Amino acid sequence: MKFGKNICILNVGGTKYAFTREVIKDFPLRRVSRLHSCSSEKEVLEVCDDYDRERNEFFFDRHSEAFVFIMLYVRSGKLRFVPQMCELSFYNEMIYWGLESSHLEFCCQRRLEDRMSDTFTYFSEEDIKAEVESRGEEEQVGRLGNAPWLERMRRTFEEPASSVAAQILASVSVIFVITSMVILCASTLPDWDTAKNNSVEEHRYMHNFNIYPSLIIEAVCIGWFTAECIVRFIVSRDKCEFVRRPLNIIDLLAITPYYVSVTMTALTGENPQLQRAGVTLRVLRIMRIFWLIKLARHFLGLQTLGLTLRRCYREMVMLLVFVCVAMAIFSALAQLLEHGLDLETSNEDYASIPAACWWVIISMTTVGYGDMYPITIPGRVLGGVCVVSGIVLLALPITFIYHSFVQCYHELKFRSARCMRSLSSEFLN
Repeated sequence: MKFGKNICILNVGGTKYAFTREVIKDFPLRRVSRLHSCSSEKEVLEVCDDYDRERNEFFFDRHSEAFVFIMLYVRSGKLRFVPQMCELSFYNEMIYWGLESSHLEFCCQRRLEDRMSDTFTYFSEEDIKAEVESRGEEEQVGRLGNAPWLERMRRTFEEPASSVAAQILASVSVIFVITSMVILCASTLPDWDTAKNNSVEEHRYMHNFNIYPSLIIEAVCIGWFTAECIVRFIVSRDKCEFVRRPLNIIDLLAITPYYVSVTMTALTGENPQLQRAGVTLRVLRIMRIFWLIKLARHFLGLQTLGLTLRRCYREMVMLLVFVCVAMAIFSALAQLLEHGLDLETSNEDYASIPAACWWVIISMTTVGYGDMYPITIPGRVLGGVCVVSGIVLLALPITFIYHSFVQCYHELKFRSARCMRSLSSEFLN
């Protein structure tokens, strides 16, 4: 530092500290030590907030009490939080002066991690990309005449909490989903087939079509889902991105089987010999259960579950690897102890390793159906070890998945609250 006096004064929030140039040069705080390398007042003002040349005083508009604790770290080498001060605020002060969380004492590091875990909001690359696209769309509003209503329509169909109309549309969609699921479940009841056959006979005169209320309700629900999907595709910004989204793929998988089944029914008619076509129709019909996943658009819990599974895929793979390795080991040992050693009193339930794998998986998960169990003493000892091992192995990754679930829940709850605030403002206006 080629200017000022030999004594430098640091004014931090009104509290002054005097140091010599030599102390400033080797000061443990990076921001303070940078003052020594400054060759002009312009460079000094890039480090501090103000500079008084006459008194050689450097002013920092920062928390004075927090700097007192930071100075205690400079003197004693121990850094702790300021009492009655937010951990995140103190951490911001640490970052400003060039310190990191590793400089904190271990107990304070744990407090900081817990605090950050409670308040952390994760913005993924998709969110940032969507925000950039939203800004680009807003810039085009002035140039395109139909952009305003197109954007409002897109938000109405894609963001259920964006407006009152979007909430009404989402409620209607949920009603159709629930109705279609009730019809699907009721159609598997034995009495339902009897009622359906009677209804067919009663309405045989209506243009020779098999028309009964359940088919009408099913057709209306499919019509609603089809129209909703088509409109969302038309008003989407990027058609390729729309097709690649998982929820949109699920919508397509839930809608397509109906039209395929109607087409196959029209082609095959009532011919009982076409058993393969009948099986295909039943498989396509049961695929409508995917409609339940549509509820993820409107319910925070399902969104949290999906987001947690997407972010914890490594932990899920690790859990699967744990189970597979343990299943291979215990199934081989169980087959040997129950069937391979003594052929006269062998347990036929454990005749092969794949058969023993079923016993291992229901034992590790503590389900225990009781359909197969060891009868030898070594096999029972192995069963106890298998159960205890399963409890331990399944519990290891659960902690990571739990913390990720809590984090995803708070994130989505924060976004939902922000959308509700904007919705309240719109409603009041």
